[in-house]
Amino acid sequence: MTNNVILALVIVTALGFDFTNGFHDTANAMATSIATKALKPKIAVALSAVLNLLGAFLSLSVAATIAKGIVNADLVTLNVVFAGLVGAIIWNIATWYFGTPSSSSHALIGGVVGAMLVHAGTASIHWPGIFGKVLIPALIAPVVAATCAALAIFIALKITKRGEEQSTGAGYRVAQIGSASLVSLAHGTNDAQKTMGIITLALIANHNVSQSSSVPLWVVIACGTAIALGTYLGGWRIIHTIGKGLTELKTPQGFAAETSSAAVLLASTHFGVPLSTTQVCSGSVVGVGLGTGNPVRWRVFGEMVLAWMITLPSAGIVGAGVFWVANAIGGAAGVVAMLLALIAICGGFYLASRRTPVNADNVNDEWGSDHEPIEDFFKDAA
Repeated sequence: MTNNVILALVIVTALGFDFTNGFHDTANAMATSIATKALKPKIAVALSAVLNLLGAFLSLSVAATIAKGIVNADLVTLNVVFAGLVGAIIWNIATWYFGTPSSSSHALIGGVVGAMLVHAGTASIHWPGIFGKVLIPALIAPVVAATCAALAIFIALKITKRGEEQSTGAGYRVAQIGSASLVSLAHGTNDAQKTMGIITLALIANHNVSQSSSVPLWVVIACGTAIALGTYLGGWRIIHTIGKGLTELKTPQGFAAETSSAAVLLASTHFGVPLSTTQVCSGSVVGVGLGTGNPVRWRVFGEMVLAWMITLPSAGIVGAGVFWVANAIGGAAGVVAMLLALIAICGGFYLASRRTPVNADNVNDEWGSDHEPIEDFFKDAA
């Protein structure tokens, strides 16, 4: 009975993570199309939400990697899964508050690995899986995305250079709606599955399903719905960082960046690699900036890279601490205590965000008067 209560709490927490993943990663799919005004913010996030939901049903390769390729499923307990989720959620909320596009994927993996290390030691981790399907792709993905985006914008501008600016601009806006939609669909095929894998891992730990079982349909539906709902509510702070903070974007650059991001994400889904959507999309934006000679704000990008580097170990430390405390308290009481602490922390960040919706003064000072005021950028999203 106690295990079933803990399982229910783990599933609720997992769906909570999926929700934060949705509003944290909305920026990845729609920031460029909003920045170039190809789509209005509310329409963009609504479209992204629907396509995230559809994408969740297209593939289960990434879910299988998360469920069975990162840690030894035989040694996993419900407390491990719960602690990993708490570590990931806290990291997501903190980076969302500061407008830093970090990796929800690495936060989730880091949280689980940290809890697992405390629980069963280094032998419980599938290190080849960590290196082969997490760390190495994390290093390669932004570079590949940037290269593809730079090549894409070069080709696109070559093809349309003789066209009238008004007609080509309108064509790019229409094309960008399609490319942004493709990124959202790819996001659903990759990111929604990570939570599916975690819930499946919890079901395996509680002996509800065997290790050879596929992801249950109700898990697919629940995770797809949670990430879609989070996407619809949007992550405006991070949207601004990617859409306007890295480089100036017009519709051709936005189209090239989104097309490149979608291609890389869909390829990673095919091979079951839980890639960071944030890293791919940010790399693509930098790529189009370099490809068109637009200035890239390297300080902003450097801060993002730093966040990427510390995401996995930071979430791992939190996950390890949560597991230790919950285990020390024991049983369902430990899980409930940590869940209440999580709710309090998330509530604190939310209340703080309401007092300071965006750091408008700093951003406007950095951009200068020739840029669109941040208040105007967000007025449709209010």
